[in-house]
Amino acid sequence: MSLIEILGAVLSALAVWLTSRRSMICWPVSLAAAGLYCWIFLQAHLYADAGLQIAFSLYVIYGWQHWRQMEKHDGRIRVRRPTNRTLVNGMLCGAAGSAVWAFVLARFTNDPTPVTDATLTAYSIVAQCWDTMRYRETWLLWIVVDSAYVALFISRSLYPTAILYAGFVLLATNGYRLWKPDTSARPSSVLPS
Repeated sequence: MSLIEILGAVLSALAVWLTSRRSMICWPVSLAAAGLYCWIFLQAHLYADAGLQIAFSLYVIYGWQHWRQMEKHDGRIRVRRPTNRTLVNGMLCGAAGSAVWAFVLARFTNDPTPVTDATLTAYSIVAQCWDTMRYRETWLLWIVVDSAYVALFISRSLYPTAILYAGFVLLATNGYRLWKPDTSARPSSVLPS
């Protein structure tokens, strides 16, 4: 356990809480947390997760701009509904990404759990994409992914991070409860579709 890991955990928890509240400040806090966790995961030889933090940083920049355009008068963002096709294609993209990442990690790194690391990374990217698109279903996917991450981080002795991800499961449950889609909005098929 290090001070950087504790700070990363605190910032990450704050970012998810702010996201569940649909607050724009979630984006700069998320960016700081991603930078810290990139370093933490590199030190733990979780290379896919370190790369995931770089991808998260790019999504944060995109999401920050995208949410800003969709802000309501009260400062919160509009929640959208994806089509069934969008959801299925997101799951298929996650499966394909998992296979590619697992092959790369198993062949070229010393990652002790390449399949788990790759699968959680791929589906985290799908969930982050759904978050930037403002889909309520992002929270359901985060509940599944973060629950699996708890076990992974315990196996790597990253206990503050495991506790953080257990908290993420609770925050994601609350996010799903709070993110009610606009009933007048039509389902959206923005990428991945």
